[in-house]
Amino acid sequence: QVQLLESGGGLVQPGGSLRLSCAASGVSITSYPMAWFRQAPGKEREFLAISNWRRRNVYANSVKGRFFVSTDNDKNTMYLQMDTLKPEDSAVYYCAAGAGSPIQSSLSLPSTYSIWGQGTQVTVSS
Repeated sequence: QVQLLESGGGLVQPGGSLRLSCAASGVSITSYPMAWFRQAPGKEREFLAISNWRRRNVYANSVKGRFFVSTDNDKNTMYLQMDTLKPEDSAVYYCAAGAGSPIQSSLSLPSTYSIWGQGTQVTVSS
């Protein structure tokens, strides 16, 4: 059974950091492009970053320089290090796995990814 399980969310003060984890089972994170998205209430799901896309990481402009994606292949786990968090970063964060090698223009589209985790809540507030 293919499954992605996010963890690490919580409440953090503005300017703080969090590291999210996405543990994969039934699928190898080295075989598929793995991405992070988030969705705030009333907003569309937003692409944040992708790992292992043509052997490089790609970031959305909104998080570039603050968020960093990495993987531990031995643990079959992807991470999202989030620094200098802002209240507008509050959302449910999801990891997702794609298939094949999508073209760059499709990386930000949720429809590109066929496997999703259940999400983890991140709240940035003082």
